Amino acid sequence: MKCAPVSTRIPVLLYHAVMDDPPDWIAEFTVSPREFASQLDAIVASGRTAITVGALAAHFTAGEPLPPRPVVLTFDDGFADLVGPTAEALAARDLPSTAYLTTGAITPGRPCLLPPAPMMNLSQAPRLEQYGMEVGAHTVTHPQLDTLTPGLLRRELREAKAVLEDVLGHEVLHLAYPHGYNSPAVRRAVAAAGYTSAVAVRHALSSESDEIYRIARLILRRGHTVADIEQWMEGRGAKAAPYPDSLPTVGWRMYRRARAVLNGPEFAG
Repeated sequence: MKCAPVSTRIPVLLYHAVMDDPPDWIAEFTVSPREFASQLDAIVASGRTAITVGALAAHFTAGEPLPPRPVVLTFDDGFADLVGPTAEALAARDLPSTAYLTTGAITPGRPCLLPPAPMMNLSQAPRLEQYGMEVGAHTVTHPQLDTLTPGLLRRELREAKAVLEDVLGHEVLHLAYPHGYNSPAVRRAVAAAGYTSAVAVRHALSSESDEIYRIARLILRRGHTVADIEQWMEGRGAKAAPYPDSLPTVGWRMYRRARAVLNGPEFAG
């Protein structure tokens, strides 16, 4: 399979928490507010035009036009900073984005596999849209979707969608796989549940020929710098999707499925 030309590579960035003192379990995937601001400034300076996942998906499925050099910013889980400092930093730079919310983690009293952390509240989801953020689903409990029984998989996909649609008052069409875990069967279930796109991780650049139900994203870690952002904005510094799963990826999935048979659903992280 040929790699996508640099000119057609699309950086889709994956952020989690933006805070100075995160819980240990999410610290590796957290950036400080100061570093986040610097990264956003680098995106603006690159000349890229920020779009939502919805706009990218519409291009893939219906040929809707994209700006010449698009970039997509996404945020997983729904940490407390999202409704407030993070959304404000994006709005101040006129950067639309997509937030994928784990409904169990942001609903008080709802069981969830996500470890404790400062989280936003489900009732605040409409405020994200007021800031110009698109809202998508990130399941209910944040499990490893590719290890679930068909019934549990359907429940995770459909309940998250229904809960968000109820609070937002409109259809929710986009999904993010917890920790990127997916499979052909999971992707078919996502389509059957009514989602029109899904993002994975893959730590790769997306492209004009990427797969609509596993759009590649570049995951931000605490060690990433503005230099990394600048390289990604140039369409460099990572491989480009689509590409087939590697043998280690397939083997890891088989191992996790066997473990889930013994232990039940596990946190994807």
